[in-house]
Amino acid sequence: MGIVDYEDFIQTDAAINPGNSGGALVNLRGELIGINTAIFTQSGGYMGIGFAIPSNMAKSVMESLIKHGKVVRGWIGVSIQEITQDLAKEFGVTDTTGALIADVTENSPAANANLERGDIITNYHGTTIRDPGQLRALVAETAPGTTVTLSLLRDKKPHDVTITIGELPIERTKISRRDDGRGKGEHVLTGITVENVTDQSQRFGRSTVRSGVVVTEIEADSHAERAGLRAGDVIREINRKPVKDVRDFERITNQLSPSSPVLLLLSRGNATIFLSVNAAH
Repeated sequence: MGIVDYEDFIQTDAAINPGNSGGALVNLRGELIGINTAIFTQSGGYMGIGFAIPSNMAKSVMESLIKHGKVVRGWIGVSIQEITQDLAKEFGVTDTTGALIADVTENSPAANANLERGDIITNYHGTTIRDPGQLRALVAETAPGTTVTLSLLRDKKPHDVTITIGELPIERTKISRRDDGRGKGEHVLTGITVENVTDQSQRFGRSTVRSGVVVTEIEADSHAERAGLRAGDVIREINRKPVKDVRDFERITNQLSPSSPVLLLLSRGNATIFLSVNAAH
């Protein structure tokens, strides 16, 4: 769900091992404060450092899933970074608070609001911005379609900008079965949905893989499901060809013939495995 981009984890020394992620993290009064999520490990086992999603984030995710059937996050379409002392001098500001815009996505809410590279966002709809992480979380928590006011510095001069929040796009691809029933264009990976693997998500996950595509959905009774492919598996190769992202996945699968077997290289948890998917499954 990409939560590592939007929320500071609670670090804990409570033991988190494979199989008990998703369990409750409680305080001494038995009150829920987080959901155990991930560990830092170099051996594959627990090393005394665990991470939990704060309960307020877990609650918002739960409510979004109930209401929309997916996690909906706000988005404005900017790349932001911290302001170091050196950058503060270069941009002529006196402190390092705020979020520096490094890039603006074309046709995004930020572009439509005329935000520019080099702008420093100092306030988000009444909340003073300390750092990029805070701004990212505030935007993500804002419902798409909401109009908010940003205060920023541009060439050392203050400006107020009104912007309408968009919905965070997710780069994913789904290989669907044809409705005509003739099977033309289908292959043994038809019926799975994948998304890009990000550095941020892998940093806190169990896998150390930094590229590939993660399987998010598998159609029931598809060849891939019967072969043993699971949601959460990271596809790193297809027929010995490396898969770095969704574009690689689409390019390779578009060349597959309907009856050809496929050899996948997967990361599953801390293990790396091969999986054969063929029409006999």
